[in-house]
Amino acid sequence: MTRDAPARLVTSAAEVGRARWNAFANPEGVPDPHPFTTYEFFAALEESGSATRKTGWQPAHLVTSDGMLPLYLKSHSYGEYVFDHAWAEALERAGGDYYPKLQCAVPFTPVTGRRLLAASDAAREMLLKTAASAVKQIGASSLHITFLPESEWRAAGEAGYLLRTSQQFHWENRGYKNFEEFLGELSSAKRKNLRKERASVAAAGVEFDWLTGKDITEAHWDQFFDFYMDTGGRKWGTPYLTRDFFSRLGESLSHQTLLVMAKLGGRYIAGALNLFGEGTLFGRNWGAVEYVPFLHFETCYYQAIDFAISRGLKKVEAGAQGEHKLLRGYLPVPTYSAHLIVHKGLARAVDDFLEAERAAVAENIAELAQHAPFRKEN
Repeated sequence: MTRDAPARLVTSAAEVGRARWNAFANPEGVPDPHPFTTYEFFAALEESGSATRKTGWQPAHLVTSDGMLPLYLKSHSYGEYVFDHAWAEALERAGGDYYPKLQCAVPFTPVTGRRLLAASDAAREMLLKTAASAVKQIGASSLHITFLPESEWRAAGEAGYLLRTSQQFHWENRGYKNFEEFLGELSSAKRKNLRKERASVAAAGVEFDWLTGKDITEAHWDQFFDFYMDTGGRKWGTPYLTRDFFSRLGESLSHQTLLVMAKLGGRYIAGALNLFGEGTLFGRNWGAVEYVPFLHFETCYYQAIDFAISRGLKKVEAGAQGEHKLLRGYLPVPTYSAHLIVHKGLARAVDDFLEAERAAVAENIAELAQHAPFRKEN
């Protein structure tokens, strides 16, 4: 693909440009667009050195006259939250090379959102076909489109992509006036447990600040980055995001950012980064430098619910994994990914695996829903 072709791969979000990218990502011009499809978020990742060729996330965005696909050429499978390491090992055992591969995703962000950034069904269909051609032209092993909405997932299946499901836990706002009204819908035992956890944090003397927009200063980002590096370093080794990323996020998306900061004895000890748009609060990163029982649940889950209720938001998406969220009012929902694998033998094996996996995921979601903390209707 060349620059003169109708479709081309570009090496940065900046090469697409803010106006064109956001026109593709938000064709209807809604005032609070999905924050993780915006040019501002992708540019912050790339220009801060968080998602670059050096970190194994080489931008290769597919742009046509009618739409675009945010793509990265990957030399590993980290930071994706949809795991294909076993596929890579299988192909390499067979003498093939799994890397490089193409990844259509928001780097380091397990959040569902549009991936086929185009206004019409025809343009989205063309993006899927063109992306499949790009895989072969650049010599990649595969293309993986992760955390796409169900409608795009089904369109990818019709275009010949392999279909995968997984699960997350989301909280739904049923028109609650306050947190107590939400608690009133829980069973007695679960309601008692949540009150106990919240009371424990309050009794420890922890207070919370909700910071958005211009209230978020560089000093706040310094403190939050310390929390992020301390907790992320202990759990996962080297965290993905650079300090500069948070400054850039604050410069361009602070109006859609919520920083929940936990304070004890007059100093901040923990924080949770959230973004919001399209009626949803998205929980992203968390960190703490001091242990307080239940502080993680309060900072990441209960404060998020409080904020969502206060703003009239419809949902809270609290990130990947975590069946412990179920007991706190977050219910299981499916997530979707689509995969195109060039090697026919591996593609057949993965297709068989995914068929069984989809059935298992659906069964698990149904079973977990039976253990939801809400009161049973007579």
